[in-house]
Amino acid sequence: MLFNNVIAIDLGTNNTKIYKKSKGIVLDEKTSVTVDEKKNIIETGNSSFEMFEKTPAGKKVVFPLKGGVIADFNNMTKLTNAFFKKIKYTNGLLKKCKIYVAVPIDISEVERKAFIDLMYSSKISVKDVVTIPKPIAAALGAGIDTASPQGHMTVDIGADTTEIAVISLGGIVTGKLLKIGGNKLTESLLSFVKKNYNLVIGFKTAEYLKLNVCSACNNNFQEVDITGRDIVTGLPKTIKMSSVDILNPMEEYLYEIIDAIKYILEKTPPELSADIIETGIYITGGGAQLDTFDLLISKETGLAVHKTTEPNFNVINGLGKILGDSISH
Repeated sequence: MLFNNVIAIDLGTNNTKIYKKSKGIVLDEKTSVTVDEKKNIIETGNSSFEMFEKTPAGKKVVFPLKGGVIADFNNMTKLTNAFFKKIKYTNGLLKKCKIYVAVPIDISEVERKAFIDLMYSSKISVKDVVTIPKPIAAALGAGIDTASPQGHMTVDIGADTTEIAVISLGGIVTGKLLKIGGNKLTESLLSFVKKNYNLVIGFKTAEYLKLNVCSACNNNFQEVDITGRDIVTGLPKTIKMSSVDILNPMEEYLYEIIDAIKYILEKTPPELSADIIETGIYITGGGAQLDTFDLLISKETGLAVHKTTEPNFNVINGLGKILGDSISH
């Protein structure tokens, strides 16, 4: 196997990241494609996402991954090829490539195989595809020694899913995939504003409010102006909302994540439970960026909670470690 013929891919519902051995992260783009009425690709990645909620009739922005798995194989294949082209892995520049792909836990064999088939369906020469459970990659990216017999708990909060796992001796002892992620929080805010204020706001606006105004522990009070379209008049309208109002529709889902963490803790063998009391909980993924969510989890579980640096990149950096690269923290 040639030195440069190894790459790793983290296919996320919102973002796709590609890591090249000895080079680091060579691509980080939105997992979206814009198609026309004939299903031809117009734009991919970040350029496509810029069109989200702005496309005219006849054009549509598509997200081929749903719930952490491939929902639209055809468009996902086209998007993957576009990403490979961007990093110059086409036209014979890379032969017999070995690819490591991060996959969710608790998915079916058919869903797991779809990730493998996606790589073989691409336009590059593939020698081998290896799937790695996302919690293992996330733990490695967070600096955890996964091969150690000491137990560690990771909570990877992605766009569509949250993966909770207890890791020891290089494997997952117990784990759970929850169909709740950052997008569910954002969508709950969209519905709340529409129902209570008769105002339609965009997904990107709701996402901004979630990450920049909301506080999970309710201890950073803010008030902001929000502009959208009035349902009654159809005209633009601006209202004032507080961080408390913004948190309101999200709390139910935050506590579902916390309840799932408690469930996994209850299922954890006693010796590993003792380790987790010592090592605490590591939260990774984009959802870890929600202000004070780490404090809320700590309050509800009584355990120390570590919010990793650059949580969005824990999985891809963990894959980089599997490739043999040294990742600094």
